[in-house]
Amino acid sequence: MPKQLMLVAAGACALAVAASGASADVTLKFGHYNAESHPVHKASVQFKANVEKRSNGAVKIQLFPNNALGSPPEILEQTRNGVVDIAIPTSGQLDKYDKAFAALMIPFAFADLDHARRTMDGPVRQWLEPRSQKIGLEVIGVWEYGFRHLTNSKRPIMKPEDVKGLKIRTPPEIQLSAAMAALGANVQKIGFPELYLSLSQGVVDGEENPIATIHSAKFYEVQKYLTLTRHMYQAMFHVVNAGAWKKLSADQQKVMREESAAAGKLTRELLQSEEAGLIEDLKKKGMTVAAPDTAPFQKAMGPANEEIKKFAGADNVTTFMKYVDEARKK
Repeated sequence: MPKQLMLVAAGACALAVAASGASADVTLKFGHYNAESHPVHKASVQFKANVEKRSNGAVKIQLFPNNALGSPPEILEQTRNGVVDIAIPTSGQLDKYDKAFAALMIPFAFADLDHARRTMDGPVRQWLEPRSQKIGLEVIGVWEYGFRHLTNSKRPIMKPEDVKGLKIRTPPEIQLSAAMAALGANVQKIGFPELYLSLSQGVVDGEENPIATIHSAKFYEVQKYLTLTRHMYQAMFHVVNAGAWKKLSADQQKVMREESAAAGKLTRELLQSEEAGLIEDLKKKGMTVAAPDTAPFQKAMGPANEEIKKFAGADNVTTFMKYVDEARKK
């Protein structure tokens, strides 16, 4: 073929590709803070594999688990800035940029997992997705972190009074620190990467996290008592940097959304199916596990609820609780 005709053909091909909405090959960095044994990482591996397969290798995903790219707030900030492309922050990390997310962390808001999931998958997601776009993030799925529980190295906790005076670590999230303070704890805010060392050195007496995190982070090595408080549920929002999202074709975006939904479903299934076994394993590893009546703990949350309302905004809390109540009736 003459050189001139070759150039014409190549130009026509490029126009056809552009018209089809296809994009060039792209590599996306996906950072998160969970250990490789955690269900969230297992779901992330599935997400990576399926996106790469279904895109015929055009979309490649580099996984960075276990705080490899920084602490949870740092990973989210890097994702907003485009240094990282994909993250799975909780609402407590996102509320730095939009206070509506803060309303999702009302202590004891949900009756059970099904209630929490119905709420998050329905109107709450529809309410928050446009807000996410305004802060430079595209929500492609809702995953799960789970109900949080309390551990410590000092004594069994069977009632709120047992928490009084304990040095309890929380992440830098007002809702969690307010909930622990309402129980009488001496709250210390420490980043997750430093938490194990802080527990082992006695800088703090305890912490609070979901069961899968307590187990995968090996807190059983430095904590004696686990109390199943279920004091707060946390969803995780699978987000993509807005600039990175625009690099993908419509078909690739569809694949990303579908595989995020599948991975989120896997996360929930693994967290739920493995929890009882993990609790039994924590007992075998030396932890004393208590399941107290949580009603007195919930009753003590008045000051925390007021502090959260001030931080999140009364209108946001009212909107969220309306969705919670509607989902309870389903």
